[in-house]
Amino acid sequence: PENEVLMTLDGPWNLAFDTLWGGPAKIEFEKLTDWSKRPEEGIKFYSGKAVYSKTFNIPESVSSAKTSNIYLNLGKVKNIASVKLNNKYFGVIWTDPWQVNISDAIRKGNNKLELTVINLWINRLSGDESEPWDGIENGKWPKWFLNGTGRPSKRYTFTTHHYYKKGDPLVESGLIGPVRIEILK
Repeated sequence: PENEVLMTLDGPWNLAFDTLWGGPAKIEFEKLTDWSKRPEEGIKFYSGKAVYSKTFNIPESVSSAKTSNIYLNLGKVKNIASVKLNNKYFGVIWTDPWQVNISDAIRKGNNKLELTVINLWINRLSGDESEPWDGIENGKWPKWFLNGTGRPSKRYTFTTHHYYKKGDPLVESGLIGPVRIEILK
C-alpha cells in the first residue's frame, strides 16, 4: 500500500539508557542516529534497552482526518521496538514494516510518544574486549566469580569465550528512523 506522509518527527529526542549496562541515564539526541556511530563509549558499545521519548503537536487538519488508517512508521529500527502513544500501548514491532496503527490514540495538540528499543549484545561484547580478560582460564572459573567478590575489570558482560575482539566492526543499533505519521491509502 501507498502511504501519505502527514509529518516527520524531526528534531531532538530524549533518551534514557540503563546505567547498569554503561549507558547514560538521560541524554538528548539532536537527531536520530545509530548508537554505534556515537562518540560516547557508553552509547557506542551499549547493548540493552533504551527509551526514546518525544512530545509533538498534531494540527487540527491531521487529528480531524476521518480515517482509521493513521500509522506511526518508525523507519528503521535495530532491533526491536515497543510503542506507546499517549499512554496507550501498541505492542512490540520486530520486523519491517516498522509501523503501527495509531488512529485511536493520536489527538489534536500535544501527543506523547515513548519508544523502547532493544538492540543486540554484539556491541557490548566488542566494547568489553577493551578491558582485561577476567573470565574462564584453562577451564577454571575465576576466583572473583566463585567467591562473589568484586570483579577486577570494568567489563559489563561475562562469557566463557572471546566471541569478538577489540576493534571488530560494530552493528547498527537503536532507532535510525525517520519516524513519520502517515495515512495508509
